[in-house]
Amino acid sequence: MQLKTQLWFSFFFLFLYCYIGCYAIDEEVTVLLSIKAGFVDPLYSLLDWKSPAGGNAAHCNWTGVWCNSNGAVEKLDLSHMNLSGSVSDDFQWLRSLSSLNLSYNDFSSSFPNSISNLTALKSLDVSENSFVGGFPGGLGRVVGLTTLNASSNNFSGLLPEDLGNATSLESLDLRGNFFQGSIPKSFKNMHKLKFLGLSGNNLTGKIPGELGQLSSLESIILGYNQFEGTIPVEFGNLTNLKYLDLAIGNLGGEIPAELGRLKLLETVYLYKNNFEGRIPAAFGNITALVFLDLSVNMLSGEIPAEIAELKNLQLLNFMSNRLSGSVPAGLGGLTQLQVLELWNNSLSGPLPSDLGKNSPLQWLDVSSNAFSGEIPASLCNGGNLLKLILFNNTFSGPIPGSLSTCLSLARVRIQNNFLSGTVPVGLGKLEKLDRLELANNSLTGQIPNDIASSTSLSFIDFSSNRFYSSLPSTILSLPKLQTFMASNNNLEGEISGQFQDCPSLSGLDLSSNHFSGSIPASIASCQKLVSLNLRNNQLTGEIPKEVAMLPTLSTLDLSNNSLTGGIPENFGISPALEVLNISYNKLQGPVPINGVLKTINPDDLVSNAGLCGGVLPPCSGKLAFTSRQGSLHAKHIIAGWIIGISSFLAILIALFGARMLYRRWYSNGSCFEERFETGNGEWPWRLMAFQRLGFTTADILACIKESNVIGMGATGTVYKAEMPRLNAVVAVKKLWRSAADIETGSSNDLVGEVDEKIDIYSFGVVLLELLTGKYPLDPEFGESVDIVEWIRRKVRDNKSLEEALDPNVGNCKHVQEEMLLVLRLALLCTAKLPKDRPSMRDVITMLGEAKPRRKSSSNNDGCTTNKDKPVFTTSPVNGLL
Repeated sequence: MQLKTQLWFSFFFLFLYCYIGCYAIDEEVTVLLSIKAGFVDPLYSLLDWKSPAGGNAAHCNWTGVWCNSNGAVEKLDLSHMNLSGSVSDDFQWLRSLSSLNLSYNDFSSSFPNSISNLTALKSLDVSENSFVGGFPGGLGRVVGLTTLNASSNNFSGLLPEDLGNATSLESLDLRGNFFQGSIPKSFKNMHKLKFLGLSGNNLTGKIPGELGQLSSLESIILGYNQFEGTIPVEFGNLTNLKYLDLAIGNLGGEIPAELGRLKLLETVYLYKNNFEGRIPAAFGNITALVFLDLSVNMLSGEIPAEIAELKNLQLLNFMSNRLSGSVPAGLGGLTQLQVLELWNNSLSGPLPSDLGKNSPLQWLDVSSNAFSGEIPASLCNGGNLLKLILFNNTFSGPIPGSLSTCLSLARVRIQNNFLSGTVPVGLGKLEKLDRLELANNSLTGQIPNDIASSTSLSFIDFSSNRFYSSLPSTILSLPKLQTFMASNNNLEGEISGQFQDCPSLSGLDLSSNHFSGSIPASIASCQKLVSLNLRNNQLTGEIPKEVAMLPTLSTLDLSNNSLTGGIPENFGISPALEVLNISYNKLQGPVPINGVLKTINPDDLVSNAGLCGGVLPPCSGKLAFTSRQGSLHAKHIIAGWIIGISSFLAILIALFGARMLYRRWYSNGSCFEERFETGNGEWPWRLMAFQRLGFTTADILACIKESNVIGMGATGTVYKAEMPRLNAVVAVKKLWRSAADIETGSSNDLVGEVDEKIDIYSFGVVLLELLTGKYPLDPEFGESVDIVEWIRRKVRDNKSLEEALDPNVGNCKHVQEEMLLVLRLALLCTAKLPKDRPSMRDVITMLGEAKPRRKSSSNNDGCTTNKDKPVFTTSPVNGLL
């Protein structure tokens, strides 16, 4: 009987256990399905989350679900699924949940406070979303919580005070949100904390000195906030600290010397603050230091010699301060140094003679100082030098010949010094060299012939030196050359052989030399030329008509030569010419009265004794010439009348046919109908070319009519202008005059001058162009649809705006988020009614708030990031390393 009783009780408890267990499992399935019901799942990532057909613990095999040995959910990883919608309060019923990951999704709702009821929670990651509202309180009572990552969201309000009670927390990352107020002093209680990230918020007040009690802290990132005061001296107690980033934090005062006690510190980013005083010599004690950036502050005094003790240093950036004195000679002995940035200070004396000798130096920028002496010959000994920037100093002596064998070199900018000697042979053979600037020195000799064989140079400036002889043949035909300047030298010879083929040349300045001969007609091969300056030479002959037909030529200066003949008539129909100076030559004949010559400044024609007419005094001699030919005219007067009458009839017929053709053309969408002319039949406008144009002023003005309006700005109206002969469409702005601008004329006058008021609408259009990579009137938009309307339609149709972003900018989610913020701003700027648009002050403020705030600690999205790297960078050198 006793045995039966024991068996019965065993069976009862087994049944009860199974019943309770099965009930709990069924309850968790219900909870998970309820959670899923709140999600929007466009990728169907949770397609297998459905009621089980049979079998216990089937939910443990669902996507993103992990269970413990009892079948209870202990981990949910729903990251990178593009989920949106709402996060349900039902998460709190997953009693065994220890890890919840919702990162890299598209949630834009609030985050439930009930999450703090998950008392078993150890890790919570909701980063890289758009959660709004305050951050949930109560997480301080989740005693086992070790990791909390809510970075890159839109959380606002104060930082939760009770987080200080989460004494097991090892990593707290709240970067890239909109938290306000000060850092709670209660954070001092998180004694196990190793990582603290609060950068990219709107935090104010002083940084609490109590944070210096976090003895386990290894990384602290607080930059991009609006703090007060300076760095707490208590930070000198953080003896385990390896990474310190307080960049762009509005901090001031002196940098505490106590930081020199942090022997393990590898990275110090304090750039773009208001620090004053001297650089602490105690920094020389931080022997583990690799990256040191104190740039863009108000530091003064000399660079401490103790900096040379930092043998692991790779990046040293002191640019844009008030430093003076010389550079410590010991910097040349730093064997790991890759980047040295000292520009925009008042440093003087020579650079260390062994700089780069035993280091992999990549980037040297000491421009805008008062350095003197010779350029060290060892800069590229390691074969890694990428950029050499030394302009605006007083360096003297020759250009080191070793640079001509530096295969890694991409930029050499050493203009505005006192360099002498010749240009080293071999620079033209450097396959990566893109920019060579040697202007305003005392260099002599010839320009090396190998420069003319470069396949990489796009910018060359040899201006204001003492070069002589002729230009190397074909130097203007370099395949990538866009700008060549060699003004103010002693170059001579003819330039007739230089314009054989200029595939990329857009700017050419050979002024103030001794070039002779004629301007060759072969200049027509330079189809991309925008600016041509040949003034103050000894050029002769006539101005070739081909010059006027260069499709993108905007500025032409041929003054102070000995050119003869007349001004080519086709200058008046030059597609883009806006600035012309042909003064001080020997030109003669009438000045054409069309195109740019109709509004040319007479000073640009002076000292050409034979020129007359147009903007100059009338050609009186022509009247005498006409009278002398009077008898000949009389002999042919009868024939003239007959020819005239015949011609008149022919013109009438031609005009009738042209009018019919015109009407047919207009009916097909061309805008050439209305002609806005002044009383004397002349166009009163002048087209200023801010880019390369292939159309004329007349083409534009003919399209200014009501039927072509596509938008209205605060200072004018935007019109659609079709260019039939170019098969292109452009946007044109007709500006309104303020009352102060108008002296005479009707309200329909086009503005000749723009006041200081900024056109917000146009700015918004430019933003949209930059964000989408498309033209204002892209064919993709469809007929009569501009870029603004294209975006508006996507918004109205509830389509994804990510599709409109330029994929070439980057596919990282945090980059796209910032682009979407700016896109929303662009839509505000292009509101239909001017009163609905923000002021430029507001636009600047909003752009500041849309600055790069995003920083993840994961690289699963294809955008490699690391929480131990700077959250934001203001200098390209940080990205280099």
